Amino acid sequence: MELVYSLLLLYLTFVRNAIAEDRKSITFTDKCDLGKLKLKGTRDLNFYQPDQIKRIRLIKRADGYYVQFCIQVDRVELVPMTGKTIGLDVGLKEFYTDSYGEMVPNPRFLRRGEARLKRAQRLVSRKVKGGLNRRKARVILGKRHLKISRQRKDHAIKLARCVITSNDVVVYEDLKVSNMVKNHCLAKSISDASWYQFRMFLEYFGKVFGRITIAVNPAYTSQECSSCGFVVKKSLSTRTHICQCGCEMDRDHNAAINILNRGISTTGHVGTSIFEIVNA
Repeated sequence: MELVYSLLLLYLTFVRNAIAEDRKSITFTDKCDLGKLKLKGTRDLNFYQPDQIKRIRLIKRADGYYVQFCIQVDRVELVPMTGKTIGLDVGLKEFYTDSYGEMVPNPRFLRRGEARLKRAQRLVSRKVKGGLNRRKARVILGKRHLKISRQRKDHAIKLARCVITSNDVVVYEDLKVSNMVKNHCLAKSISDASWYQFRMFLEYFGKVFGRITIAVNPAYTSQECSSCGFVVKKSLSTRTHICQCGCEMDRDHNAAINILNRGISTTGHVGTSIFEIVNA
């Protein structure tokens, strides 16, 4: 019973007559016998036709149950063209540095909330297994993790939307985050930065606002000189790029310029395989 309570994740097919006419309640007629549930939220379902709702997903989170509606709709928003192109170099010291030299600080949500997480985990460990108090402690721990997850997502959405609406072409690194987290020294910091989520929303808003998003090969973007192309080898601790041609700038700024130059010169890979797989 405890396992079901903590891991409940049901995928339910949509029944056309499941949603009430006032869109304020939903009735499930499957074998789970959930019955009629009241809907609370900020989204107005009256905006969509019943045939636009293709699937319903019922999810158990640490703070309650949520119903997700899969709706078929073409979202397109028109915004004025800016005439700007930008290259982004993500990092751990700064969340990203763009080709103009602007830096966005890394919020480090996990590091900031780590003390509360550890305290909540200790409370769980001290409770008797199978007891009601342990279950309550687990709910509190789950809410701590859920808050950090939502902070990351909110930060990624707002930042990605701002970048897309402010530029016509956005170029970024085609990072393999799943391989990068295998480094046990940097795994926590890389996961806390949430680069993949930021990239995913860059591509999503790029389609919504009609912008061009380009993912380029990140190899040697930090080593090559953006002025002359000479390879200047440097360790991760070296934060300033100094080249024999006289070019001297921040390491991440130099990398962002190289990323932008590669994106402008490419004629192939526009966007990424994330949406190509979805649309296949």
